[in-house]
Amino acid sequence: MKALLPSVLLASAMITAAHAESWDMPMAYPADNYHTKNGAAFAEDVKTCSGGALEITVHPGGSLFKGDEIKRAVQMGEAQIGERLLSAHANENAIFAYDSVPFLASSFEASDKLRDAAKPVLAKVLADQGMTLLYSVPWPAQGMYFDKEINSVADMKGIKFRAYNATTARVAELTGMVPTQIEAAELKQALATGVVAAMISSGSTGVDEKVWEDMSHFYDVKAWLPRNTVFVNTAALEALPKEVQDCVISAAETAQTRGTAEAAALADGFVKTLGDNGMTIGAPSEQLAADLKTIGDTMTAEWLEKTGDDGKAIVDAYMAK
Repeated sequence: MKALLPSVLLASAMITAAHAESWDMPMAYPADNYHTKNGAAFAEDVKTCSGGALEITVHPGGSLFKGDEIKRAVQMGEAQIGERLLSAHANENAIFAYDSVPFLASSFEASDKLRDAAKPVLAKVLADQGMTLLYSVPWPAQGMYFDKEINSVADMKGIKFRAYNATTARVAELTGMVPTQIEAAELKQALATGVVAAMISSGSTGVDEKVWEDMSHFYDVKAWLPRNTVFVNTAALEALPKEVQDCVISAAETAQTRGTAEAAALADGFVKTLGDNGMTIGAPSEQLAADLKTIGDTMTAEWLEKTGDDGKAIVDAYMAK
């Protein structure tokens, strides 16, 4: 019997490998970004808890599908699972920008409360498109980058501004800047060639792209904490055995907790790195803060008007937490 045991285990492993399901997971950010590392850890967790029945291959840096192609690829079943900054699709449905309403949630704790408040509405929107919401992880609070000193909105007029969703494009419009849609993979080149000279983003992006080579000032305005969301093609998920589906859901919960903790732990270090590399770091001036608050009030009202009852339900639930 003991002699047979290795052969039995080998045969079992071969059967599992033969029937293993393989998924592709496109991600827009570089392999060394904490979102992508978290996605890779999620894939490992799924492989472990499924006993090898499901293997997920992570494709970083827009290598399989570009950032703006990922959501549609998952929706159409060209990839089974993917990660996307959903606010980039706010022109499709304004609910996707729930995490990018300026100054609504400007801390990690507030961002988590907003995530929970938005979950029922967001899950329904994705379900109607054939996708299942798995988890989301925040970026550190958004700051403003410029290649010169800025003390008021008036100082921004005419500056070429990197937009990555409808919210950031609207910020540009309301400040008199000129918005240009630039995906993460093209950002470094756009900065180096002068296609854009300003942006609103986290310290993480600034470090990833070594923006100190092209910019001089970072203002820690804590505008919002955008979230990268991971979603799965519902048909692909439901085709899995129930125990493997449960494994995916459990691993997603772990990834959300792990990724959020990592974002919070890294946030201050990102900003320090910007300063260590020569950027001027500081809070906005009193005038700039007042100007940005006015813009935030305007954009909150606009978002609520676009989203109607669904948007109101999210904000009401968030305020009640």
